[in-house]
Amino acid sequence: MSTASRQRVIFCDFDGTITVNDNIIAIIKHFNPPGWEAIVEEILSQRISIRQGVGDLFRLLPTSRKDEVIQYGINNVRIREGFAELLAACAKLDIDFYVTSGGIDFFVYPVLEQFGIPRGHIYCNGSNFEGEQIEITWPNPCDGHCTNDCGMCKTTIMRRFPADRYERILIGDSVTDFEGAKQADLVFSRSQLTVKCQELGLPHIEFESFLPIVGYLSDERMSER
Repeated sequence: MSTASRQRVIFCDFDGTITVNDNIIAIIKHFNPPGWEAIVEEILSQRISIRQGVGDLFRLLPTSRKDEVIQYGINNVRIREGFAELLAACAKLDIDFYVTSGGIDFFVYPVLEQFGIPRGHIYCNGSNFEGEQIEITWPNPCDGHCTNDCGMCKTTIMRRFPADRYERILIGDSVTDFEGAKQADLVFSRSQLTVKCQELGLPHIEFESFLPIVGYLSDERMSER
């Protein structure tokens, strides 16, 4: 089936993609609990799973600082240029838009609320502040086709949109996007994801602002008419 006859769907990362900064790292770095740097290195080198690493990072923070952590998480966010324009273009071009984020609900939901994205189109991790340390919860685990212990499994979500019916576009920047990029018809990449796409020979287009992506999607749709 040609791409012209399939429904376009975008799976867009949050931290370091919709946002200029990586909010999880920014939160941990700001509160600076002992031992966080070693955990981050383990995650980036893929020596431990994303689920284990993110869980371990937030377990370093006491729930007594809940309000501080939440407010810093929300207030620290800087939205990448062109994001509102991308959402407008998706609505105009009938492109389904989903946020697939390894971020945490306490900052992802409040930040995206201002853009009118339905919660049913936002996949992210949860949080629990009932114990002594912050616990991350995992409402979107790996299915039987993934054994990477992702935590928030982007490939599981993408598999709900079969390739014979959907043209799958991924927008991302880092290790959490590596496996999803292998399933996508096209990748818009930054940072570590660009390097990985080059290594694997995956079709990708580098970006810094969302505005060129808006132009690409509009031009491609116009050429199909």
